[in-house]
Amino acid sequence: MELENRIKALIAVGASVTANCQPCLQSAARMALESGADVSEIAIAIEVGKKVRSGAASRMDQYISDPNEAVQTGGFAGNGGCGCASLEKTMEASKDG
Repeated sequence: MELENRIKALIAVGASVTANCQPCLQSAARMALESGADVSEIAIAIEVGKKVRSGAASRMDQYISDPNEAVQTGGFAGNGGCGCASLEKTMEASKDG
C-alpha cells in the first residue's frame, strides 16, 4: 500500500518542524496544499512536529547534563523515552476536533 501524496507531504511538514528547517517547511507546506491538504491539516502536522521536537530536545538536554550518561553503552539509559507518547494524545484530539 502506498501513501497518498497529501499524507506524505503532511509527514514532511512535521519532519521539517522537527528538523528545524524553515526552507523544508515552506516547501513541504506548499506541496501539502498542492496535494489537497488544507491549512488546518498543515497546522496539525506542525503541532505534531513541535511536540516531537520539544520532547526530544528536553530529553537530550537531560541526557547531556551528565557526561557519564553520554558515554554509557547498552541502550537508552533514560526512563520514559523522549516524550513521543504525547503524540497519541495529540492524534486522538485531532480525531475528536
